[in-house]
Amino acid sequence: MFIQDDLQQRWWNLEAKLAERFGKKPDVEAILFLIGMQETGFISDKISKEQKQDLMHVAVCTVLGKSGYYILEGKDADGWPHFKQVRELPVMQLQEQESFLKDHILLYFEQTGL
Repeated sequence: MFIQDDLQQRWWNLEAKLAERFGKKPDVEAILFLIGMQETGFISDKISKEQKQDLMHVAVCTVLGKSGYYILEGKDADGWPHFKQVRELPVMQLQEQESFLKDHILLYFEQTGL
């Protein structure tokens, strides 16, 4: 249980830092959206639902790429990154999936200097 408690504390610390910066406590989806924007440099006044999903997909591939699940294949003509899955993701229950993703998001922020 200690490992889970540590993950939760680190997650709360990240939420607090982001809330301080953006004025609102973000959920996992919002954090993935921010990572996607960071990774693509995509900025627009109006973002479609499809673009938001694409940004979150980029974020998931980016954060899971740190553990060798995805690799960047390149960017398309519009500058959007494309990934290839190179390793099967482990089969997990929903709660385990959330912790797995949060742990990778935390690793991303640690490696990018937040």
